[in-house]
Amino acid sequence: MNILITGGSGLIGKQLTRALLAKGNTVSHLSRKPGKYPNVKTYIWDIDQGIIDEHCIDGVDTIVHLAGTGIADKLWTESRKKELVDSRTKSIGLIYELLKKRNHQVTSVISASGIGYYSNRGDELMTETSLPLNDFIARCCVEWETSVDEGEKLGLRVVKFRTGVVLDKDGGALPKLATPVKLYVGSPIGSGKQWVPWIHWLDVVDMYLFGIENASLKGVYNMVAPNPVTNKQLTQAVAKQLHKPLWVPNVPAFVLKMLLGQMSTIVLGSTKVSAQKIQDAGFNFKFADLSPALQEIYG
Repeated sequence: MNILITGGSGLIGKQLTRALLAKGNTVSHLSRKPGKYPNVKTYIWDIDQGIIDEHCIDGVDTIVHLAGTGIADKLWTESRKKELVDSRTKSIGLIYELLKKRNHQVTSVISASGIGYYSNRGDELMTETSLPLNDFIARCCVEWETSVDEGEKLGLRVVKFRTGVVLDKDGGALPKLATPVKLYVGSPIGSGKQWVPWIHWLDVVDMYLFGIENASLKGVYNMVAPNPVTNKQLTQAVAKQLHKPLWVPNVPAFVLKMLLGQMSTIVLGSTKVSAQKIQDAGFNFKFADLSPALQEIYG
């Protein structure tokens, strides 16, 4: 297949690129700067300026949309919030405008979304039919998915993966959690009872491959492991894997609210998410349980 990836230089984008190339596919990237990946052609775009290399869709049959400014990289000022939404919505909009103008053979768009769609829901189990909340992170995900769904009007097969907390020792949430544990100052956050919808990065890559290769798959799916854990359970499991004790009291919620403002909902919010729909579609997880996942990551 011939696959164009937006956000190909990110953690998941790199891993997915490697997996696709290993299976004999042709892969190209859309990026703000020239790429450095062997066997991958990089096309340049500027989302803010509305500029895109029109040749990026030449020969492409599938687009994987991973582009988006990091949700937790900076505090959520009003300008930052706009950037978070625009980087996800304007980017896919730019591609759709190009598809309207030029002849192409694109049939499918496989897009990231986030479990932030559900936001803070306590112990309630979220399925793909659960309604979103109305806080910022939920509205961001709703706008993201709505912009991706525009592809259906162009006759495209659209798949959206609401991604949970991706566990990878090279980036994302896990190093942030593991570093204090390694320094003997790790502890659960807030009550520690909030649910964490985790997933091993290998299962993330496999699920994207599953979405790309299965033409019958369409609509929205939760990209989370079947067995969620609480923040306390996750912290304890990481400490056990790293052979470190946990003795520091829980980090108080009010401290995080003072430091992070609205963004504190990412770590204090509780989101328990079902993986049943993607399993019913035939996807098999390599890591359904946390302990083997951490063993592989730190093995």
